[in-house]
Amino acid sequence: MANKKNFKELLPQVKAFAFDVDGVFTDGTVILHPSGDMLRTSNTRDGYAVHVAVERGFPIAIISGGKSESVRDRFKGLGVTDIYLGTHDKVEALEDFRFKYGIELSEILYMGDDMPDYEVMSRVGVPTCPRDAAPEIQQISAYISSYNGGKGCVRDVIEQVLRVKGLWGPSSNGLQ
Repeated sequence: MANKKNFKELLPQVKAFAFDVDGVFTDGTVILHPSGDMLRTSNTRDGYAVHVAVERGFPIAIISGGKSESVRDRFKGLGVTDIYLGTHDKVEALEDFRFKYGIELSEILYMGDDMPDYEVMSRVGVPTCPRDAAPEIQQISAYISSYNGGKGCVRDVIEQVLRVKGLWGPSSNGLQ
């Protein structure tokens, strides 16, 4: 495990989020459309949590090996500006993201689900994963969500961080 503290003790230090896409925002299923597009489904509650985090001033990075422009459009629509698609070196993307905002690795919560996320998760302060992540990813995670990928795991971790900081809920800055 990346650190020895309990997950709940790590939440106050989180200043930024970074996420993989397939298997985290989606259940990992890809529908191959005759046009060549790969169609994915995502959870609207995860999207809402991302939007709230952005509104609250949290930098969010999307770091994915996939190259779908529909994925870029989805996250842009939620207010995310740091979208790294077609990324073969997730550590390089994470370093670019953290230097852009002056954030320490210890202040980043990253959620991934499979082996391409292993190296980057080994470096961040708060590595997390969905319930159905690969065993190797679960082993290095400070927190395993009770939700599967595409089924609310992103909302789970964002909401916990924002609640600890008093930034979640209808009384928090007028957002509902």
